[in-house]
Order: sequence, then structure tokens, then C-alpha cells
Amino acid sequence: MQEIGRTASQLLADAREALAGAPKEGLGEERDSRWRGQRIVRVGEAWHLGALLLTDTHTLATSEVLRAADPGRRGYTAESARERAARRALALRGGFGEGEVAHIGWTVIDVEAVDAGGESGPLKLIDGVPSVHWSTAGGWMPLEAYLRERVELLRG
Repeated sequence: MQEIGRTASQLLADAREALAGAPKEGLGEERDSRWRGQRIVRVGEAWHLGALLLTDTHTLATSEVLRAADPGRRGYTAESARERAARRALALRGGFGEGEVAHIGWTVIDVEAVDAGGESGPLKLIDGVPSVHWSTAGGWMPLEAYLRERVELLRG
């Protein structure tokens, strides 16, 4: 049950503490230069908790997730599959290891705005309860329960 007065900031700080030592995944950004070409480079790392990414200092909204890979010489029946393979190759070219997860297009969540009663990314204060919109098809869920479940899954 949600403790009265627990802010999103407090809940996220508790999650970070619980995740100490758990594996993190790479955060990437697209870069393009005349000398090195287009690539996706590592800019940090975070714990992946579904709709959220937690770094040591920030909370991010998840966007595109891919695994770095060589596209090889495959035939693709769909253009979208070809494009996805090309994006995986950009991560490999940018320094991610083969098969390593890269999160691209993430955005910083303003947790202070949520604590003040507002909304940022997938987080929102609903009737005084910090909540998360955990999927495009799903509804809102109390952040405390969401984090408890996701931390357990990651700590496995």
C-alpha cells in the first residue's frame, strides 16, 4: 500500500539503492560526423525498468531499444527489418559490443515537476499518488508498486 507523503523522488531514490550492483544497459546517442560517419555512441548507462531508465542521478523515459549487431548479408522481406538492422549496425559502429543493449531517443523526466503535482514523460501525480503510464496500451499504475515489481525482475 502507498505510504502517505512518499514522493516520486523518494520512491526513485529507494529503487536506485535497491538496484546497487544490478546490471545496467547502455545509453546511446546518434552522432554524425564527416570523419567518422553516422553512428550511435555510448553516453552513459542505466537500469532498465520498463518505461523508465534510472541512472545514478536522473530518471529517463524509455524510447527505442536495440541490440548492437552486424547486419550481415540477409534478405529482408520488410523495409522496416532492413532499417532496424541498419540501426543495430550503427550501435556496433559507435562502440557498443556485439549483442549489447543500447537505449536511443530517451528523454529526461522532470521528477521535481511530478513531486509538485504535475506530469513529466510517463510519470504523473494522480490523487496525490506518484503514478507511471507503463505502456501505450496500459493505464496508470502506482509508481511504488511498479518499481517494486520491476526491481524484483531486474535483481532476479
